[in-house]
Amino acid sequence: MTLFGRIFVALLKPILLGVVVAAILLLFFPEFRQGAGLNLNFFKPSQVIPPRLSYYDALEQSAPAVVNIYSISLENSNRLFRNRAYERTSLGSGVIMSDDGYLMTCYHVIKNADSIYVALQDSRLLQAQLIGFDEITDLAVLRVFAEDLHVIPQMEEPDLRVGDVVMAIGNPLDLGQTITSGIVSRTGRNGFSNFFDFVQTDAVLNPGNSGGALVDSNGYLVGITNANFKTLDNRRRVTNVDGVNFAVPYTLARRVMEEIISNGKVTRGQLGFSGSEIRGSRGIVVDAVLSNSPADTAGLKVNDILLSINGVEVQSASKTLDMIAETLPGSEIVLMVSRDDETIRMTVVVGELIPQMIARG
Repeated sequence: MTLFGRIFVALLKPILLGVVVAAILLLFFPEFRQGAGLNLNFFKPSQVIPPRLSYYDALEQSAPAVVNIYSISLENSNRLFRNRAYERTSLGSGVIMSDDGYLMTCYHVIKNADSIYVALQDSRLLQAQLIGFDEITDLAVLRVFAEDLHVIPQMEEPDLRVGDVVMAIGNPLDLGQTITSGIVSRTGRNGFSNFFDFVQTDAVLNPGNSGGALVDSNGYLVGITNANFKTLDNRRRVTNVDGVNFAVPYTLARRVMEEIISNGKVTRGQLGFSGSEIRGSRGIVVDAVLSNSPADTAGLKVNDILLSINGVEVQSASKTLDMIAETLPGSEIVLMVSRDDETIRMTVVVGELIPQMIARG
């Protein structure tokens, strides 16, 4: 082969190799055909996107059980020379507690209502029957008669803790079902004498949320939403305090509901005294005794130290109130009292607690 031929072959080989490589690149990297350039991410490991943090699954179980409540009452206008009736509609929320149609809401939502309607999340509108209410806890039990009701998930003891994530489900301002979230700021006692010690949360509540559900991150009911904290400003006007909202603890709400369903009302025992713990000593000291109350009739006096009830040693004022509240009115109980270093045995007939007496046991 001539010198020219050898040079030609030497030049032709790299040209052919380049054409082959280019063809391979165009075959396996189509973006080169549009002039997009080489995607270097092809040589990197694929990016792993972490799962989205969401409470969707929890809300899917609980939210359909929260209903909108519309209570309608007939009222008379007091305008001069004209007196005519008109309808007033109050807005609130409720929670389906059982598949046979029992619901819980706040008493102030349906107070003095002539008719009550419940709007389910599946668009059904049902008329509700008032079963009973409890003014002390501001709870009411309603019932609707329908099939395929979605019952909210419940557990016997939610074991709620400060810092737990919670969500409030309700119908604020009639906007339709709305979810807000926060944490538990303070837990409430679950005793039957619980008059005002609610679960505190910073989950936002607005008018219309009352009677709705407070659920945990798994969708279980932990409270019935009630109200937000209010105070007076420097012009003596009522104003809301952001981030301080309340709910009735689930365990207490459930007990109230069961009592109302069984008896039509909640019955609590009372003796008519108030007391406080003694630091570093057993028993509670009596601070006040209501005149003509069962405690007064039995001879209990201010500054007496209550040691035991029916042989059960008194440990705290709150637990003592619970014990008395859960005792059936008309029952006789035995108090052991210390007075001037003398132990006195008293037999007391338990009375019935009414809302006006919530400050005393």
